[in-house]
Amino acid sequence: MEGSEVGSFENGSTSEGRPPNPLAAAAYWQCFGRADGVPSPRKKSLAPVPGKKTLVRHTSLQMRTKTSDVTVEAESYETTFIPIVRSGAWADIGSRSSMEDVYVCVDNFMDDYGLKNFTDGPSAFYGVFDGHGGKHAADFACSNLPKFIFEDKDFPGDIERVVSSAFLQTDTAFQEACTVDATLASGTTALTALLVGRLLVVANAGDCRAVLCRRGKAIELSRDHKPICSKEKKRVEASGGSVYDGYLNGQLNVTRALGDWHMEGMKSKDGGPLSAEPELMTAKLTEEDEFLIIGCDGIWDVFRSQNAVDFARRRLQEHNDPATCSKDLVDEALKRKSGDNLAAVVVCFHHQRPPNLIAPRSRVQRSFSAEGLRELQSFLDDLKT
Repeated sequence: MEGSEVGSFENGSTSEGRPPNPLAAAAYWQCFGRADGVPSPRKKSLAPVPGKKTLVRHTSLQMRTKTSDVTVEAESYETTFIPIVRSGAWADIGSRSSMEDVYVCVDNFMDDYGLKNFTDGPSAFYGVFDGHGGKHAADFACSNLPKFIFEDKDFPGDIERVVSSAFLQTDTAFQEACTVDATLASGTTALTALLVGRLLVVANAGDCRAVLCRRGKAIELSRDHKPICSKEKKRVEASGGSVYDGYLNGQLNVTRALGDWHMEGMKSKDGGPLSAEPELMTAKLTEEDEFLIIGCDGIWDVFRSQNAVDFARRRLQEHNDPATCSKDLVDEALKRKSGDNLAAVVVCFHHQRPPNLIAPRSRVQRSFSAEGLRELQSFLDDLKT
């Protein structure tokens, strides 16, 4: 979030003073980017086997945004709604020669991470990371960004600051890891969704996207950070960068990302045109909020937000399985000739299938012309004779 308070870097190194191992996935997190039909392991898995696909099943508004330029209006009313979280994810290498998309699904981070229970509702965390120039930055962010959130002493009391700080701490920690091993040099976009009770906090840096389905309507909970975006272009130029032929400094097609410290003119400790600072949006879920889709840009290259919601809603009405629904989205994106890696996460907030929507019948006003009235009167007169 632009202008947010950012905490100092505290957890970026091991006890030996070295950066965290970017390739050692924490036992608590499921970080995957597979590309065949092999089901994923259950929780507490280690780093994935490259090139494998995963299908993961989990059982477990007044809305105000924290971004400076996005406003979402919804009805304001009191509710006792408690989301029932069910999620699933799927990834596919697509037409690319290597897989650089990674995702994380945690339906109960308090149990998985050993935190003290502080809410009666769900405590869930989801993320998608789209690597470029290699997969190391995506793997690193998937493994370490959640830990920076949940190990912050202010969590969960100051969620927005903590999440924003975690993105920046992850970026700094990856820079330190790259100074130890230059072969790790790469970058990644990142989008996370944190659900605590009814509060949903979405943080985005890059062109991944989160879309909420509210009674069939698509509500975008993130903004794509593309160089062609006027607000991003102004920020880039104010930071000493430029947009050339639709690319940041003629090199990247996103204006926010983690990593890429090796690219000249993109980042420095004093700032730069490529920012790792996320934009945040928060929402309080109500009974009308049915499910959330988060995906890397390979999905959104061929789906509009409402189109994806309509497609996913039909599938959930058929089988009511978020894991299968995420695979349906990826498979459909492949049919639509998406040219990128693909990763999608679907999170449902109810046990039931999405209900059928009945459109209200419009009241049509009809009137007769003077000529028509005369003809009708003549017809009635004939009936009397």
